Amino acid sequence: MTSQLFAPGVQQTLDLIGIFVFALSGGLMAVRKNMDIFGICVLAEATALGGGVMRDLVIGATPVVAFTNMGYFSTPLVAGLVVFFLHPEVERINRAVQTLDAMGLGLFCVTGTAKAHDYGLGSTASVACGMLTAAGGGVIRDVLAHESPSLLRWDREIYAVPALVGAAVVAVLIGTGHLDAWTGSGAAFCAFVLRMCALRYGWRAPRAWHRNGSRTSEE
Repeated sequence: MTSQLFAPGVQQTLDLIGIFVFALSGGLMAVRKNMDIFGICVLAEATALGGGVMRDLVIGATPVVAFTNMGYFSTPLVAGLVVFFLHPEVERINRAVQTLDAMGLGLFCVTGTAKAHDYGLGSTASVACGMLTAAGGGVIRDVLAHESPSLLRWDREIYAVPALVGAAVVAVLIGTGHLDAWTGSGAAFCAFVLRMCALRYGWRAPRAWHRNGSRTSEE
């Protein structure tokens, strides 16, 4: 299976680290929205697991792994408790959290694309599932928090685009028969670097060509 790029133990460790960091961002959103501990844990779970759950439902990988592997389900709860008790400290290391989040983005766009391919999807659909795996949880988080999804807002640094690029690289590697642990890591690194550059330099996706800029309330 192409989705097993790493040894099972290494794969699960990387997954859990990514899940934990994604869950931190969900928990911090809940704190900013003045939610209670239940809301913090719900947003942590939704952010960390939402993309993978949607991918598994799309490709028919049921029951979804988030509910068959208790490590995957319990890790966001731990992250939620960390945010509940230590959110000022977590906010202070937000740059480090963003860096780890970018690493998780790279990992999940790669594994999501490879898993979709294993379940018989074509290249384009696999790329879409890879991007969904990496960014879908953030969309669910924002919707639950009554926010406009950040990946759809022009005033936020690009997030889905790096995932899309990483997923596309994986699809090319699969098509040419060159996907392995090293090349998959390279694809994840591409997505990571793009996301970090976006954060560093404020990269944003272009808006509509010749857009009328008179509506300053949206600027």
